[in-house]
Amino acid sequence: MFDPHKIREDFPILKRKINNYTLIYFDNAASSQKPRQVIEAIKDFYENHNSNVHRAVHTLSQEASELYERAHDEVADFIHADGMEEIIFVRGTTEAINLVAYSWGLRNLKKGDEVIVSLMEHHSNIVPWEILSKLNGFNIKYVGVSDDGTLNYEAYEELISEKTKIVCFSHVSNFSGVINDVKRIAKIAHDHGALILIDGAQSVPHLPTHVKDLDVDFLAFSGHKMLGPTGIGVLYGKCEILEKMEPFQGGGEMIREVLFDSITKRCTITWNDLPWKFEAGTPNICDGIGLMEAVRYLRRLGMENVQAHEYTLTEYAMKHMLECQKIEIYGPEDASAKCGIIPFNVEGFSSHDVALLLDNYGIMVRSGFHCTQPLHAIFKLKSSARASFYIYNTREEIDSFIEVLKEIE
Repeated sequence: MFDPHKIREDFPILKRKINNYTLIYFDNAASSQKPRQVIEAIKDFYENHNSNVHRAVHTLSQEASELYERAHDEVADFIHADGMEEIIFVRGTTEAINLVAYSWGLRNLKKGDEVIVSLMEHHSNIVPWEILSKLNGFNIKYVGVSDDGTLNYEAYEELISEKTKIVCFSHVSNFSGVINDVKRIAKIAHDHGALILIDGAQSVPHLPTHVKDLDVDFLAFSGHKMLGPTGIGVLYGKCEILEKMEPFQGGGEMIREVLFDSITKRCTITWNDLPWKFEAGTPNICDGIGLMEAVRYLRRLGMENVQAHEYTLTEYAMKHMLECQKIEIYGPEDASAKCGIIPFNVEGFSSHDVALLLDNYGIMVRSGFHCTQPLHAIFKLKSSARASFYIYNTREEIDSFIEVLKEIE
């Protein structure tokens, strides 16, 4: 049975006091807290198995390699990929998107081609494509959002053409929490021969994710938003696409052999097998193992239960926030269309003032642009505060949050 009060016992930081108030952590869209099981897995690796992977035949290296490979396998299983060959460990969602941009986009996008990006995107799914377009000369077309913050699906039908090579968008908005219809857009893209890249930073930690059912070509997500350590993330890619891609970082691990040709005076290089050809140098071994433990934790809870719990919290919080006369909430009013994220402002206060006032009571929320300036511009907002929930949050915490908001009013 899903019991957030019992779950909280696994998170040491939630016992901390801020200004003599028990910590209430509502900044989960930025980064989640870590359970004791993940912390212990990291500690165990450094105390008992620490060694480089795929480098030696001694015991420690073999143990480290086995754990690191198993981490790829378990992440693949978590998102229903075909196998570890489709799972590339990176530093986070940002690096995963950049890997696609430079390893696939640099060689496949040319002048006259088109890339479709939504204005809902985190900057990390806008900036790489803008940078690359200046190098390769392709065009970027932007899809807008409706008044309630949902995607304009009709615009995809209007904008896409045979020139479109890739469509990039978020599964869940990190500003409004709106859940986008991935399968609908994937069909539009694939019917025109285009690939799709999904930013799953806000979806994989909160929703059951089945990459084959969604029919995504690339999926990027971060470990630190799903109970794992910082500095580790994942790029999923369909094996047949990854096989054709060239690596964009060179060095150790990503090669099978480097042979010097005495006639041409050049080296002939053969790439390593997937996924290692995209993991140049010594990888982030320990945090990969920490991510594996985070995945195990979430699987024990059941992602359907995670989603249901967050829906209950979001519905409850929105209902009581809307009772406050000076609070404005952005995005869909239907909590079932959202994923545990509530952006808001309090009349007469900046978002930073609201965040600081809440902090006085030990309540942590995000304030600012949330790396979505174009979307804030659409809503004509200078900034916003954002409350975001996860598995260890409770109704009692929301009651405390609402009480402070009423005091601010």
